[in-house]
Amino acid sequence: MPYKEKPVEKLYYSIGEVAKMFDVNTSLIRFWEREFDIIKPKKNKKGNRLFTKEDVENFHVIFHLVKERGYTLDGAKKKLKENREETVNHAQIVSRLKDIRAFLLELKEAL
Repeated sequence: MPYKEKPVEKLYYSIGEVAKMFDVNTSLIRFWEREFDIIKPKKNKKGNRLFTKEDVENFHVIFHLVKERGYTLDGAKKKLKENREETVNHAQIVSRLKDIRAFLLELKEAL
């Protein structure tokens, strides 16, 4: 079997990269960092935020609750405290369904 390289995953993402992932301003990323205690980026000597993959996954959950489901910040905090696992699972399911939909639309265009 031929050797297949795995795609390189970054250990840390800058605030600009995270903002681009979600198509939001960096100020919103900083604001959510202060509001939600599940996001704890590391900071380098210059004070730049370095977000881990876990932080990005937490941003996905928060983005899903606030932007897609229409929760207020207090409502999203309460939802995460009450049943975090269910909320995370729901956000992952929605993400997978979006990927499947995009694939099917792409397939439809190819036909």
